[in-house]
Amino acid sequence: MASAPDNVSLPLFYNDLVLLSSQEHSNWKSRATDKATWLANVNTVPLTVEEFPLAQRNFPIVFTAGENPFPIALMGLNEGVNVFVEDDGNVPQPVYIPAYVRRYPFLLARVQPDSEEMSLCVDPTSDLVGELDEGQPLFDGNEPSESCRATLQFCEQFEIAGQKTASFMAELEKHNLLMDGELNIDVGNGQPFNYRGFRMVDENKLRELRGDILRNWNQSGLLALIYAHLFSLDLVRDIFGRQVEQGKGPAVPQPV
Repeated sequence: MASAPDNVSLPLFYNDLVLLSSQEHSNWKSRATDKATWLANVNTVPLTVEEFPLAQRNFPIVFTAGENPFPIALMGLNEGVNVFVEDDGNVPQPVYIPAYVRRYPFLLARVQPDSEEMSLCVDPTSDLVGELDEGQPLFDGNEPSESCRATLQFCEQFEIAGQKTASFMAELEKHNLLMDGELNIDVGNGQPFNYRGFRMVDENKLRELRGDILRNWNQSGLLALIYAHLFSLDLVRDIFGRQVEQGKGPAVPQPV
């Protein structure tokens, strides 16, 4: 099996990547699951802009720090804490599951670095694929099965959404709208919790943008995406409260 090159860092969740092949994986099946074991103990998940309207109902949406920022959903405020997914991967309450999570263990990748062509790959370490007793076959002879074609289509749609997200981020950076973020939660003892290490839209700069830019953004839907991000920040206190309720909150500092 052709593994991902050693010098290429693997994306979040993936332990290995191989090119899906009708020759080498002719007997493989994929199975559905109601437990996202790979999401347990993961507090941030990449988002595409198309998901903002749904994701904002459950998660604060922020942007990564450093070069090439991208949107992420905060499923917990502290590293290793996911308030929506239990340790065994069970999701006890209805919640929006980002597409990045749902495509696992598959993804589209460039097998040849100098080629623009992308091929369907899979993480062979996942228990959702392999020579399973139950599940949907990935191949029908030498051809992809209906299930495999549906998976490929989903991954292709995800890549298209990723391109739209990149264009959205380019607009934010073009107008210098991103600033270093800080979220403060006052627990009433005079020593609030401070969360940093992410970026967010600077509302002051947003208000100062020229009218024609805002009008174009309103017509294109980009302005609605920005406000979905800003409105979602109100959920930070809810996420913090869930952490405390589940016994996963940070230690409350005692007044000196």
